[in-house]
This record gives sequence, C-alpha cells and structure tokens, in this order.
Amino acid sequence: MPPPTAGKPTVRVPRATPRRALHAKRRLRSGPLAPSLRTVLGLPDGISALLFDLDGVLTKTAEVHAAAWKEMFDEVLTAHAGQDGVDSRPFDEVGDYLSYVDGKPRYNGVRDFFASRGLSFPEGEPGDDGTVETVIGLGNRKNDAVQRIIETDGVEPYEGSVRYLEAVRAAGIPTAVVSSSANAEAVLRAAGLEHFIDERVDGAVAAAEGIKGKPAPDMFLEAARRLGATPDTAVVFEDALSGVRSGAAGKFVVVVGVDRGGHAEALRDAGATVVVDDLADLLPSA
Repeated sequence: MPPPTAGKPTVRVPRATPRRALHAKRRLRSGPLAPSLRTVLGLPDGISALLFDLDGVLTKTAEVHAAAWKEMFDEVLTAHAGQDGVDSRPFDEVGDYLSYVDGKPRYNGVRDFFASRGLSFPEGEPGDDGTVETVIGLGNRKNDAVQRIIETDGVEPYEGSVRYLEAVRAAGIPTAVVSSSANAEAVLRAAGLEHFIDERVDGAVAAAEGIKGKPAPDMFLEAARRLGATPDTAVVFEDALSGVRSGAAGKFVVVVGVDRGGHAEALRDAGATVVVDDLADLLPSA
C-alpha cells in the first residue's frame, strides 16, 4: 500500500464523551497504513464496530443455559403431567432449546416453550422468586440455576474466540457484547474477556432502558449507536437463530452465523451472510 501523501487531509475527531473519544482513537489507529480488514479479520474494509453475542459465540455458556432451562422446565412439566392438553415430555436440550429459548429474553423463552406444551402461567410480579409458578417466577428459577452452575463450574471461553478478539484489539476496532442474558457482565468477568469489550447491552440493560429484545434488532442497534457506528459499518456475530434474525432485521452489513451445533443451513435461512464453525475460521491461515 503506498504511503500517505503530503496533501492528505487532516482527520478531525468531533468532541465526544471519553468513551466515544476512545472509540474514535481506535478507528484512527486502523487508518491508511493498517492491513486490510479482510486480510486480518475476514471482514470487509470500512467496518467500525463489531457486535458479539456472548453465550455460544465467545463463551461455552450456551450449554450452561440449556442445562438450567432443562432443570426448570422438566420440574414444571413433571408437576403438571397428566393435566388435559399438557405435553409433559422432557425438554430437549438441542431441538427445544434452539426452537423456543435460544437467544431470546428469558421471560419470552418461558412463555414460548410452555405454550408449545399446552401450558400458560400468569405474568407475575418482578419480585416473584423461583417457588412461584408465574412467568417471572419460573424465569427467575432458571436464572438462579444459571448462577449456581457458573459459581460452581466457572466459565470457559472458546479458544478460537479469544484469538479472534486478540486480532480485533490489534486492529483497533471497537467492540460490544449484545446478549439477552442478565448475567453477561459476570460471565465476561469469569471468562477473563472483559478487557476485550468496550460496551455491553445485555438483558439487564435492556430491562432498565426499555430496549426490545431479540429477535427485534433494537439491542444491536443500541450497541452500534454506543460505539458511534451504523448498521452499514457494523458486523453482528451470533449463534442463535433469533439473534441472526435480529441482525438481519437491523440490516447490518454482515451477520456472521457461528455454527456450534450443526445448523448452518438454518442460520443462513435466518439471515446469516457468512457461516463459520468458529470465529478463528475468519482469521488468516497460519
């Protein structure tokens, strides 16, 4: 690549908050002397923000969530077995997980799965604990199980995802985690990934700020906004069908589907523009 000419115009960074100023500086460091993003990250040039789902993309916590969902769902299904119109078959950690809960806000997952089995529960109150059979209470029971598993077993990141995040940092591209989970901050910290992430829009943030959850595009759009990017300069990384649909609905320039479970075609059908088995597949060959 030829060196910049003496007549190259001065880049002016608008006044901003300290965090936005940090993002702007990172973009400047990835300027005219930087290698092509297609070469170093497998992405088109001109990208200014990367938006990552957490569970199943960066960390091996999709299995934790599936186990916690199964624990809660099976307890309730067993308690209602024999009731007219109720299908009490155990929750399937692959098929049912992908169809009804993966990537969705927690209480939506409660409603959608139980509706598929002929059960419905009152919405409940925000303070309902796991002993109360309401949508909120049962969702909180599932969350209690997630926290217990994380505290007991810890959190492991995908090795390929760590390598990719290291390359992203070297390229100077701002990042955000966009997760339906209310536990994203704790998971990032437990996995040792928090220093790779500039912004976080998770279930807790969405609830506090009234942001619609996936498959609506709002959480990804908010994360891009916080990084000073727009959909035509931001990339979404997702393993859940609802999350891929969210990225597609937001018209993001690239939606990378991460296939951890052999459903590449379903990811493409949901709107993924690229499908990989692991984020490291996007990096240049050694």
